[in-house]
Amino acid sequence: MARPIVVGVDGSTPSFQAASWAGQEAALRDAPLRIVHAALRWAYDVPLAPQPPTWGAGAEAAAQEMLHQAAVHAQAGRLRLEVTTEIVDGGAPEALVTAAEEAQLLVVGNRGRGGFAELLLGSVSRYVAARAPCPVAVVRQPHAGERGEIVVGVTGQPGEEPVLDFAFHEATLRRATLRAVHAWKHPATRAPGDIQPLVYDVEGVGEEETRLLAEITAGWREKFPDVTLIEHVVHEHPAKALIEASEDADLVVIGAHSGARALLGLGAVAHAVLHHSRVPVIAVRH
Repeated sequence: MARPIVVGVDGSTPSFQAASWAGQEAALRDAPLRIVHAALRWAYDVPLAPQPPTWGAGAEAAAQEMLHQAAVHAQAGRLRLEVTTEIVDGGAPEALVTAAEEAQLLVVGNRGRGGFAELLLGSVSRYVAARAPCPVAVVRQPHAGERGEIVVGVTGQPGEEPVLDFAFHEATLRRATLRAVHAWKHPATRAPGDIQPLVYDVEGVGEEETRLLAEITAGWREKFPDVTLIEHVVHEHPAKALIEASEDADLVVIGAHSGARALLGLGAVAHAVLHHSRVPVIAVRH
C-alpha cells in the first residue's frame, strides 16, 4: 500500500481548502488520506497554573464534527478515496511533524485560525515546511480552473535531485507541462573558491546559464519522455521569477534547506515563495 498523505485541519477555511487539495492529490497517487487535528487534551490531574481548559465531551464532539467536514471536502467527487480522521495530542506544529513521519506528503493551509489575517503564511505552515520529514504542500486558494502547468525552481547547485524528481513525477501524475525556472542575478559560482567578476557580459552569462539548465534537465528528459518540459531562464531574482511564474501555473515545487544558509529554517527564496505564490507550493527539503 502506498504511504499516506497527511493533512492538518483546524476548522479554518484555508485548512478545509487544504483538505480538498489533499484529497485530489491522494486520488492522483492512489494513496490513503489521513486527516488530523492537533489538540491539547489535558489530563485532569496535570498540575499547571493557571489550569488550562479541560477537554470535555463538547470539545470532543466539535473536533469530530470538524474532521467530518474536512473529510467531506476531501472526498468530494472521490468516493473511492480511503480517508481516516484522527485527533492527535499536542501543539499543532510538533504534532503535524510527528504525524508526517510515515507520510509521503504533508499538506497544510497557508494560514490557520489563529494569528493575524494579514499574514500570508502562518507560523504552523512555516514550521512544518522547515522541519517535516517529507515534502510539505502549503495550500492557498488555487485558480478557478486548471492551467495544466507545474513550475519547478532549478538553482544548478548540488543536491536538488529530490526536487526535480518530485516535480517530474508530479507532472506525470497530472499530465501537466513542467516549467523549469532558472533565475540568475550575477555569474554563479560553481565551486568553492570561485570569484565573481566585477564586470561581465550579461548576454554571454545568460547563454551560459541556459546551457547549464539544459545540461541539468537532459537526463530528466530521458527519464520522463512523456513530460513536456519548458526551460525558462531569466535574469531576475529567483523568488520574484518563481512568484511571477506561479500566476500561470497550478503548482510550484521548490527546494528548501536548513542550516547556516537558511532563513527561518527554509532558505530565503523558499520563504518568499511560500509567502507570495499565487498557487499551492510544495517544499522539498534537500
